[in-house]
Amino acid sequence: MKVLVCISQVPDTVTKIVLKDNNKTVEENGITFIINPYDEWYALVRALEFKEAGIADAVHLITVGRANTEPVIRKALALGGDEAIRIDADSNDPYVTAGYIAEYAKNEAYDLVLCGKETIDYANGAVGPMLAELLDIDFIGFATAVNIAGTIATVKREIDGGEETDTASLPLVISCQKGVAEARIPNMRGIMAARTKPLKTISPTAIEPLTTVAHYELPPAKAGVKLIAPDQMDELVNLLHAEAKVI
Repeated sequence: MKVLVCISQVPDTVTKIVLKDNNKTVEENGITFIINPYDEWYALVRALEFKEAGIADAVHLITVGRANTEPVIRKALALGGDEAIRIDADSNDPYVTAGYIAEYAKNEAYDLVLCGKETIDYANGAVGPMLAELLDIDFIGFATAVNIAGTIATVKREIDGGEETDTASLPLVISCQKGVAEARIPNMRGIMAARTKPLKTISPTAIEPLTTVAHYELPPAKAGVKLIAPDQMDELVNLLHAEAKVI
């Protein structure tokens, strides 16, 4: 089985975001970038578990980004990926991102494509299903467990009010979340090996974006905290009603 894992570079959640160009872009200087946690902790680690169990023969990584994303993809290689592909482009349009990946993947005969359920910067969860549509294969989202037996995948996933278990034939695209695998950190052997693993850079095809960013907005500053004595429940109810307007 040949597995492709989609890797995204995202800002670390502790990074302070600064906007520029009339709030249309984000200042990248000073930002610490990481692998999107849903891609790293769940999609990638589950793919590596398949390889360690002899179910997968190869685990390839793919990302859409400029040269500044290479440290992130090298870390993914250090965790155990066999080779990586960087599509040399910038895009915050999920359709364009999915299109770039699909154009590469359609000729590579991947049996399984894994991605995180969403990225922690845009949190739209759209690339996985769009990629499946563009590849004309099935998609299962929000997976909390993924198992493969032969050419059949058994996937447990969250639904409103509970869980369901699905089965589907490969090839398949699955988006992963907590429960699929346990996070790992690269060891020194993996870090050294990642330096020599292949990282291929390819030029993107021409794809017309469907969305553009009008502007970004930072969340409002957090207000001060009001402490209410345990015996002042009437005051607490009044504040929740009159000020917070949540009841």
